Amino acid sequence: MKITKVEAIHAGQFLFVRIETDAGIHGVGEAGAWGHIEASATAINKFATYLEGKDPFPIEHHWNVMHRYSYFQGHAINSAIAAIDIALWDIKGKALNVPVYELLGGAVRRSTRVYGHVYEKSIEGVLRELRTRKEQGFTAVGHINPFLDEGEDQVYFKPHVAKMRDAIDNVARMREVAGNEMDLCIEIHRRLTPAEAIVFAQGIEQFHPMFIEDPMRYEDADSMARIADKINIPIATGERFSNIYEFQALLSRNAMEYARVDLCLCGGITGARKVAAIAEAHNVMIVPHNPLSPVGLAACLQLDAAIPNFAIQEYSTGFEANVMVSQTKHLGTDMVDDVPLPVEGFVQIPDRPGIGLDLVPDPAKIRPALSKPVLMRMHQDGSPVDQ
Repeated sequence: MKITKVEAIHAGQFLFVRIETDAGIHGVGEAGAWGHIEASATAINKFATYLEGKDPFPIEHHWNVMHRYSYFQGHAINSAIAAIDIALWDIKGKALNVPVYELLGGAVRRSTRVYGHVYEKSIEGVLRELRTRKEQGFTAVGHINPFLDEGEDQVYFKPHVAKMRDAIDNVARMREVAGNEMDLCIEIHRRLTPAEAIVFAQGIEQFHPMFIEDPMRYEDADSMARIADKINIPIATGERFSNIYEFQALLSRNAMEYARVDLCLCGGITGARKVAAIAEAHNVMIVPHNPLSPVGLAACLQLDAAIPNFAIQEYSTGFEANVMVSQTKHLGTDMVDDVPLPVEGFVQIPDRPGIGLDLVPDPAKIRPALSKPVLMRMHQDGSPVDQ
């Protein structure tokens, strides 16, 4: 069997890859550098010149060549490699008539616990959507931001005491609605300094969140370790890491308890299983990141099935057209032929050959290409604000 075509498909806010073979078997994958879709598409097209004409089966070999032939890496390039890698695993599973998890050593579990998203600009909206997720049967909710998902057009300023107390009070209100039936996966989106993160985490400790995610910008492993050393809430981070060595830098410093590996960014299924193995050796759990379509979810579920240190899976209920608005169904459901649905907070792992679902025909005709503009929220002093 030989690869005959590698195609990048930009549909809506998503970037897919479809790989065809001369055996009539094709595979699909998804790229996760959604802020730089155009660059990732260009990288996919370049890797196509290497892959076309080759056997799709030696996935680890291809993964190493794409990463190492030039030693130029980064989010856009590694995201392209990830999409291709997922599609190659999809082909191999279909060719051997087994789900991908069988190729990874077999299933540790048959279903995965999932958490839904909440996106809102006001605390009243957050609480309303939290009630909705609870009514849907979710036992955990994530992307739940006590600093709120206010618009990028809104100038920001709060004194330190108001910034801390308002957010701490919001977590208290979230816990009151959630009760003890739902875990809160608190999302910060890199908004705090290390000093602020320590104060905030100590203030919400009594509400027992499952974890605090990305309390600061991810580049500085030593500062993340400094935060971890001073708080009693587990840190989840890694969603923007594009290689295994970034995870190793935090794991070796005891700077995370939940590794948020993004299969569509950090080397696909091949890269993510390497992260899972490193994390297992550190007794750290895996919480796969997926703010993407059900293609990304399907890849995650195959990994979730096969690793012992899986904790919970992100299930994207919102962010259609890059707009931070909540919804009840999974993001991008019209892009695929099947969507795993949660029942009482768990999703059954698909057992179809490959990753378990496929793209609909001509997805780019259903959703015109959409790119994220270069835009940040501004502080009252004129500086950009991370959120």
